[in-house]
Amino acid sequence: MTPRTMPESLSWLPDGTPFSTRFGDRYHGEQGLAQARDVFLHGCGLPQAWAGAQQWRILETGFGFGLNFLATWAAWRADPGRPRLLHFVSLEAWPVPADALLRAAERHPELLPLARELHAQYWGLLPGVHRLWFEGGRVLLTLCVGDAQALLRQQLWEVDSVYLDGFNPQCNPDIWSLETLKAMARHCRRGTRLATWTVARSVRDALAQCGFAVDKVPGLPPKRDNLQARFDPHWQPRTSRQAPEFARPARCLVLGAGLAGATAAASLARRGWQVTVLDAGDTPAAGASGLPAGLFAPHLSPDDNLFARLSRAGVRAMLQQSQALLQEGIDWSPAGVLERRPAGQPGLPAGWHDGPGADWSHTADAGRLADAGLPPDASACWHARAGWVRPPRFIARLLEQPGIAWRPRSAVARLARGAGTWQALDGAGNPLAEAELLLLAAGPACNALLAPLQAPPLPLQPVRGLMSWGPQPAQAQGLPPFAVNGGGALAAHVPCDGGPAWHMGATFERDVDRLPMTAEEQAAAHASNWRRLRALVPAAVPALRAAFEDGQGLRAWAGVRCTAHDRMPIVGPVAPAALPGLWVSTAMGARGLTRAVLCAELLAARLMGEPLPVEARLAQAMGCERL
Repeated sequence: MTPRTMPESLSWLPDGTPFSTRFGDRYHGEQGLAQARDVFLHGCGLPQAWAGAQQWRILETGFGFGLNFLATWAAWRADPGRPRLLHFVSLEAWPVPADALLRAAERHPELLPLARELHAQYWGLLPGVHRLWFEGGRVLLTLCVGDAQALLRQQLWEVDSVYLDGFNPQCNPDIWSLETLKAMARHCRRGTRLATWTVARSVRDALAQCGFAVDKVPGLPPKRDNLQARFDPHWQPRTSRQAPEFARPARCLVLGAGLAGATAAASLARRGWQVTVLDAGDTPAAGASGLPAGLFAPHLSPDDNLFARLSRAGVRAMLQQSQALLQEGIDWSPAGVLERRPAGQPGLPAGWHDGPGADWSHTADAGRLADAGLPPDASACWHARAGWVRPPRFIARLLEQPGIAWRPRSAVARLARGAGTWQALDGAGNPLAEAELLLLAAGPACNALLAPLQAPPLPLQPVRGLMSWGPQPAQAQGLPPFAVNGGGALAAHVPCDGGPAWHMGATFERDVDRLPMTAEEQAAAHASNWRRLRALVPAAVPALRAAFEDGQGLRAWAGVRCTAHDRMPIVGPVAPAALPGLWVSTAMGARGLTRAVLCAELLAARLMGEPLPVEARLAQAMGCERL
């Protein structure tokens, strides 16, 4: 799938209706919001149909200007019987420009506040799956950019309602073809309701052939008829989807109060789970997630590989939750990251700057280079959607969410499986807590807990690292106003107790897990960070020379992270047949801030049978099943 996509080609009719010059058709004509409500929302029996449901999942075949999504979101907001979680999955081959969303919404003032929230997240829509996050994570828009038929065949969603929308069948026949409708029907359960504005005979016949009971109903004037349908095939539908392990929220034990554990606890708690987090430390983030400051940023790859796509999905998820929980300038800063690159290797795919990829990253301009004290011919990329975070502050806010009980000084020595529950036992064999689901988020310690259960060991490699940091000298010159990475990472101007601080690191020692580090090891790690700093940001050398060469205010933080053999996270059930209810989330490596929130949402979606926040292929690349 190419990383390049062009926006829709638009014009505006005299009455303010948007018109697609690509397909020669109106978007939603003069009926506007009335069509969204009467044809689609009410045509699927909503909001009455979702009353009392834990979650509701809607599939739409043409996002357009998002009017159907906005109308459904507004109905969810207004309904006291709404489901706890609303999933809206929408397909779009040609996303409209972001500013056009607001222009179209101006015709419907009651939706304009929601349209502004959508507009704020409607960026960087490269081909693939994008998860947009609203209402504190209770309204989730999964926007899928690309060919509808291919997307429908690749994914494994199960949905409760279908909005069959798109341009006129004569203008865009592919979206209404039998092959596309067959691919759509794969995502329906028996009883899924479908609604559309077209009553074309070809569409009615194709839906019937796919297993739908189809009815013509009175249309919204001036249309005489609309179409409603219910998936009720006379055969037993085949599916490659696995039944979710948990149909409803239950209790969960999370072992580990670092990034992986805290993000997973928060994702489950938002869905109604009662979560207990156990950790041997006195405070959250007592292990590898306790570094004083860290970066989140996309990864670059000329072929836009899985690793790069994972990083973008993770950055988007991190931005969403940080904006909801953290104080900008104190706990985090999304001010961007400058990445130094090897000469002649910008890392950007061909055609990147001509499409939405530039919303994510682009070649650094002379102004950014000058701010970093670099010459105008330096090779560097600017990541606009990136920044620094103070992980302990982020983890603490995650663990404060309703439904989470944090239990420090709770060292788990052994796991035991009972009648439908898991127990965590201390060194004396006493139970610390029990739950239906047990999540291991303990980094390198996961295998020690799995071994007595005769579970296959996870391919984890410990990686020790040291970050050099210290108080920022008064009136220091040459420290960039944003973070810089590439052969190390420098983040300055980070608020800490007593004033701003700088952070440089961290070292990367594979297959080393010994802590604390000796004085000699610390000195060697500081020297390594000093060498890398001089190459990364030469302009910062005068400000930090006294710290590194004379030890003035120089401090160290050290921790042991873990990675997998393929550098991908490990998320999923450990051995579902033999050890049901035992899951793991680990192997974040040095990219925990970029990956952890996404992994938590993936874990929750897999547990409860929700639409996944990423493409199925990417989810498989992170799953335990690949090992």
